[in-house]
Amino acid sequence: MAKLQISNNKMESERVARFSDTEPNPMMFVDTRLPEHARELFSIIGPGVSEDPKTRPSITGSHGFNVAYVGAESGCGAALHNHVTVEVFIPFSGNWTIYWGDDGENEISIGPLDCISVPPGVMRGFRNNSENYAHMVAIVGGDDNGKVEWAQSVLERAGETGLRLDVDGNLIVEDA
Repeated sequence: MAKLQISNNKMESERVARFSDTEPNPMMFVDTRLPEHARELFSIIGPGVSEDPKTRPSITGSHGFNVAYVGAESGCGAALHNHVTVEVFIPFSGNWTIYWGDDGENEISIGPLDCISVPPGVMRGFRNNSENYAHMVAIVGGDDNGKVEWAQSVLERAGETGLRLDVDGNLIVEDA
């Protein structure tokens, strides 16, 4: 394999994401107007499974995986969902509960630098169980991530807030 040469400027401009320069997307998914699912989502590498077609990751291009940071207040996190990819969660701070199953009947708690890998097709969600705002990294495998499949109850509640999905799984924002 030939060695690739890359300058400092090119590395900095195309392959470095400075957290201080990233802006969170508070409505990347259909569940984000539901109070218990409010969270900040930072798209770092690749678009992931975002439902917001305007999502622009800090580092673009195909990598074979996608990385996002999640920030949430105590008690908040993602609703039950699944997708066609593996999803890995690693908390940076706080304690998080990862729950799974058709009704979220299974759960495990993880803390900073712990890691859990949820297989494709498994309904999953997560919430910050810390007393304070906390961050976690979410890694989604692959370059073709498909779209999120939500529990029907989540879609119905989100619709009441003015958020719904079009036939392609993209977020539609309407007045509530």
